[in-house]
Amino acid sequence: MLTVDFSRLELKPGFRILDVGCGSGRHLGEAARYKDVLAVGSDLSPADLAQARARLNFHEKTGATGGGPWETLAADATRLPFQDQSFDLVICCEVLEHIPDHERAVRELARVLKPGRDLVVSVPRYLPERVCWALSDDYHKANGGHIRIYRTAKLTALLESAGVKVWNVHYAHGLHTPYWWLKCLLGPSRPNLKLVTLYHDLLVWDMMKRPPLTRTLEKLLNPLLGKSLVVYLKKPAA
Repeated sequence: MLTVDFSRLELKPGFRILDVGCGSGRHLGEAARYKDVLAVGSDLSPADLAQARARLNFHEKTGATGGGPWETLAADATRLPFQDQSFDLVICCEVLEHIPDHERAVRELARVLKPGRDLVVSVPRYLPERVCWALSDDYHKANGGHIRIYRTAKLTALLESAGVKVWNVHYAHGLHTPYWWLKCLLGPSRPNLKLVTLYHDLLVWDMMKRPPLTRTLEKLLNPLLGKSLVVYLKKPAA
């Protein structure tokens, strides 16, 4: 399930791409599909990094990567272990809502980005997230859970304070919002709930098969109920 729309980005051979908070490697794996790029994923979770490596190894074996090198490493988003202006694209999806010092994290994202290049950040969208918080304390109070909700204007102001400029915004995953509302209503930590399981199976089927009906439905739902707010920014050329 990709949150970033890579078709909006210009990616060239030789680019260095960093996915901060890469998790299990969904965007890292997509970045590695481009020809002769260096794809780097960082995360604090050893389990997630192991999944990301397994995903990239599988892509390599099946010929789904673009032939360039890739790497994963454990790193804190507020103290990235890279030199200034090291990457041609920086991605940070569904991460900032977990970080107490998000101002410092944003400065790090901008610091490692080359001038004239793109930064893509996504967070949970305000209204769907607010409903989840209202339905369930467990949803956001879990260990490592969400500690804040962003309005679009607040997020863009935070990002632009680091010296990057917004050039596009969109919403994603409209089909996922009712799933999370249902999950929060019935109890996010309760396993084997039939309705939740059935909806989850539908989402997995949609991601695997991508039938025209659900793709069209999600496109219609995204402006109204998109679960994620996705912001595209550019660092001004030196």
